[in-house]
Amino acid sequence: MTPREAIASLRKQMNERIIGQERVVDRFIMGLLASGNVLVEGLPGLAKTQTVRAMSEVMDAKFSRIQFTPDLQPSDVLGYEKVYEVDGKPVLHLEKGAIFGNIILADEINRAPAKVQSAMLEAMEEKQVTIAGKTYPLPELFIVLATQNPIEQTGTFPLPEAQKDRFLMHVKIDYVDTASEYLILEQAHNKRMKTKSEEEPKVPQELILAARQELEQITRSEAIGKYIVELVFATRYPLRYQSKQLEMLIEVGVSPRGTMALDLCARVHAWMQGRDEVAVTDVKQVIHDVFRHRIIQTEHAKFNDFTNDKIIDIVLNQVPSP
Repeated sequence: MTPREAIASLRKQMNERIIGQERVVDRFIMGLLASGNVLVEGLPGLAKTQTVRAMSEVMDAKFSRIQFTPDLQPSDVLGYEKVYEVDGKPVLHLEKGAIFGNIILADEINRAPAKVQSAMLEAMEEKQVTIAGKTYPLPELFIVLATQNPIEQTGTFPLPEAQKDRFLMHVKIDYVDTASEYLILEQAHNKRMKTKSEEEPKVPQELILAARQELEQITRSEAIGKYIVELVFATRYPLRYQSKQLEMLIEVGVSPRGTMALDLCARVHAWMQGRDEVAVTDVKQVIHDVFRHRIIQTEHAKFNDFTNDKIIDIVLNQVPSP
């Protein structure tokens, strides 16, 4: 099996389990290939958790679930050192937390207070954790797939801007169409339908890592690179693009981490489409998921019910394509 065949199998098996959410499945796979964390937002019951679990079930990988609650402690996530007695002498031993896995489901991440969310920052950015002054590396295949309910829901906490910026993408999940809803209903009442993908072999980690190596061969022209930079700068300095509207809507624009994320996601999208060079369409296909959580609105934008997606549409209209 080649890396491309492995990813095709992963996508097929996940879509068999999660009906009608093909776009969300593709974004999860993009995060996996890019070694980037993904934040998925949607109302309860839209299969956010089930999609993450489906990915772990069809891969040869260690799955860890962290259920974020207001009483969760950092040690529950990272782990702690415990003293054991060996041959009459005290010995420190690391009790690893749930963060030591390959695919980490951070379920309802915005239900935990800031001290727990901040405990995730080092792991998400540097793929390591520090416990009692010691640094421990995380596995090479490591990705945080976090779910959150809309912030208007009772009992939620807004994620710190520093943590949101460490998510490669912020994906929104919505209701499926009527045909997909019917298939979900049939699947729930027919146990025989859900075992088909279980018969297929699990996708090994080695092929995922090999696919990441292939991404390094994806080329990008200078014109596309400058286009990506211009899109980012349009969120920071709108008046350079003669856009007083954006100036009134954006308080803080996209960070340099967002520039690199847009470039990387465009490369992954091109690879998944079977091409070896990034096109303008690749950039436009992923820009909303990359920019959505990185733009901070002004009070004027909030008062007038502008969404970040609508602001990104304005950015795309202001910056000419190469």
